[in-house]
Amino acid sequence: MMNHRLESTNNSIKATILSTVKLSFAILAFMVVGISFTANATDYNVDKSASTVKWEAKKVTGQHNGTISFANGSISAKKGTITGGTLVIDMKSIVDVDLTDAGYNAKLIGHLSSDDFFGVEKFPTATLVVKKATAISGDDYKIAGDLTIKGVTNPFEFTAKVKQSDDNLNAEGTMTINRAKFGVKYGSSSFFQGLGDKVIYDDFTLAFSIVAQKK
Repeated sequence: MMNHRLESTNNSIKATILSTVKLSFAILAFMVVGISFTANATDYNVDKSASTVKWEAKKVTGQHNGTISFANGSISAKKGTITGGTLVIDMKSIVDVDLTDAGYNAKLIGHLSSDDFFGVEKFPTATLVVKKATAISGDDYKIAGDLTIKGVTNPFEFTAKVKQSDDNLNAEGTMTINRAKFGVKYGSSSFFQGLGDKVIYDDFTLAFSIVAQKK
């Protein structure tokens, strides 16, 4: 009789322990799912019509500037910090705004579009894949990723101001790009000697303003 009661008591204790363990696992699973859900970033699509990119390139004897457009893009962000994304530039959309003579303007755009520069027929897009954003102060962040121009990919960093709301994300800043690193050789003193006043500087800038809408 004593042994039967002891066995019964032990079984009851085991059942209680087992129930407690199962409940603990259930609570833990619920917490993990909840954490994963709340940790998810929000995805935004780039609004091509509302976003702008302004380029500027300089040479010894002057400079040119204009615009270029986004082909498409998406950005993931959480609490104002970009966590990833892909931005695609339409290289066939290059426009010059400083040359008022239509003939010279068309000549410049034709040259920039040729294999001497960006070879847009073969390489119609340039792409930035965002991998990381590090807070600097306030809305300022250092963005790191991979930039591909003319089929050549290099790691790239720049700073941007980022603001995120439930429905929108805005980012703006200026990227300084060394074209020589992407094999854009024409008029570059990195590849050719004795160019004199024909030198076109390697660095050019893209000043961007991105408006993105929640998917």
